[in-house]
Amino acid sequence: MERFFQQIVEWQLANGRKGLPWQETADPYRIWLSEIMLQQTQVSSVIAYYQKFLQTFPTVYALANASIDEVLAHWSGLGYYARARNLHKAAQMVVDTFDGKFPSDPNLLASLPGVGQSTANAIAAFSYGVTVPILDGNVKRLMIRYLGLQESVGGTAQEKKLWPIAINQVPADATHREMIAYTQGVMDMGNLVCKRTKPQCQVCPVAASCQAYHANQQDELPLPKPKKTVQTKRAYLCIYQNKDQIWLEKRPDSGIWGGLWSFPEEVDVIEASINLPVFTHVFTHFKLEISPLLITNMPPKNTENGNWFLLEDALTQGVPQPVRRIIETIAAMQQDYRLQSQN
Repeated sequence: MERFFQQIVEWQLANGRKGLPWQETADPYRIWLSEIMLQQTQVSSVIAYYQKFLQTFPTVYALANASIDEVLAHWSGLGYYARARNLHKAAQMVVDTFDGKFPSDPNLLASLPGVGQSTANAIAAFSYGVTVPILDGNVKRLMIRYLGLQESVGGTAQEKKLWPIAINQVPADATHREMIAYTQGVMDMGNLVCKRTKPQCQVCPVAASCQAYHANQQDELPLPKPKKTVQTKRAYLCIYQNKDQIWLEKRPDSGIWGGLWSFPEEVDVIEASINLPVFTHVFTHFKLEISPLLITNMPPKNTENGNWFLLEDALTQGVPQPVRRIIETIAAMQQDYRLQSQN
């Protein structure tokens, strides 16, 4: 197992990803922010959000003192908005409970809202060189193949089996530099080499001792999860428009798009001035078929928890991606109308 560790370290230093904006820093605030943003989100999608977020919230104190509306506005479009709400709560906890300093103890880090054990270990390893492993989805896939386990990724029983093995892979005397390289390395292995499909075994640093590779099962492991039927739900979003303004209402904190600004939602179709194109937005466990209804001839039914916004101002609020898409569509329609009027 110690050889496995050294092979990953050597490979990462030579071939792993470099130059990402959250690398080359030991600041736990920035590392924590990047780890939360990277949960269930591609690196390429995170970079711009990460940089813009730090411009507004350069320290944990700045984030803790901000309003949740400000935080959600900067998170708008990144998805999985519970991460943003937990991020805000965790920043306040770091300030109030830990005197503004992120603890080095992974178990204390795991007490922060939205921080699981693997994320806590990553922060501790990157920031402080603590000799603890991570066990995210990529690492689980790598280990299942390496050990030749006839299992799929996921499940509490599997984690109980893999955690002791992952812990045993990390030498207690590893240096901070080695912990950074190893932690980044197992992440990079899952993204660049031991990929979900078409793993690149010919360039894998641990292929010589990989059980799946020797059994020619690298394309079969991990075993596929049983397929679940994806439910399709429908929603009618009512876009009340008054000249250059649209009506948005604040959604409840719980449920999808919790705490974000959105259009009022109806369960049944109502008469609209214009029916905008129907489109589908995919969530983790279901699909949402959205029918946007542009209404210009009547006021909103419910004026609680809502406000009128100019189109350009609406785009600066914390709005979910489908709502942003609709606002941009309406803005483009208005621009086309103005151009036609001028001609």
